Amino acid sequence: MLWSALQIILLIYLGLMALIYFRQASLVFLPEIDRSFRASPADIGLPFTPVKLATADGESLDSWFVPSDTKRGARGLVVFFHGNAGNIAHRLDYVRMFHDLGLATFILDYRGYGRSSGSPSENGIYLDADAAWLHATHTLGFPANRIVLFGESLGGGVAARLATQKHPAALVLASTFTSVPDLGAELYPLLPIRLLAHIRYDTLTNLSQVACPVLVIHSRNDEIIPFAHGRRLFEGAHKPKQFLEIEGGHNDGFVFGRGEWIRKLDEFMQQALP
Repeated sequence: MLWSALQIILLIYLGLMALIYFRQASLVFLPEIDRSFRASPADIGLPFTPVKLATADGESLDSWFVPSDTKRGARGLVVFFHGNAGNIAHRLDYVRMFHDLGLATFILDYRGYGRSSGSPSENGIYLDADAAWLHATHTLGFPANRIVLFGESLGGGVAARLATQKHPAALVLASTFTSVPDLGAELYPLLPIRLLAHIRYDTLTNLSQVACPVLVIHSRNDEIIPFAHGRRLFEGAHKPKQFLEIEGGHNDGFVFGRGEWIRKLDEFMQQALP
């Protein structure tokens, strides 16, 4: 009987390992969450241009360009990479904040998200980021030293990788993990996650190769990505760098936070975009 019980436990354990390995994409990428939600910058009173962004491998990405206040002219452009759930319609608070700071915004839905074609994958989303950079610099005409890459959660891993290949004015990582295997090993301590993980988004390793100014934003109350990830990212970044500690949960800490946090972001942007 004991041997039978051990066999059952072993089969369950192996089944969990197989599930994590073969169904990894469905655990990391969550494009279906509230997919029917439809809103646009027009709903918050901002003019915008819808863009169908073409990738190198033929996908079509839904994206928006939101100009700054045209009377003042743009301080620079934020290229925004969102997290692993929802779509760009859920990020209007960010768009409003950037606009109020005098910044233009280019925001995109990855392949498989929102109204974009295809299915999400790590390498595929890197191609999406490359297409966003090409559009920002060639089509919109912003020089690299006027572009800030802003990554939220999983988007921080996307932005950090792009920053190793391009030369943006600055990189902002908001509520970002050090890597998918690091986070997975904390969530499933009894499973060999580091061996099973083929989706990596190794933000910490990429960050060590980033030369531009870096701002890391994280909350001690983040219930999804522990605060320690933010601190390790900050420690792994080259100078000049800043750390902004906020409060609140993973999905609402920053955009629904205090005015002084936005002022600190503004000060960082002023230094990066003088």
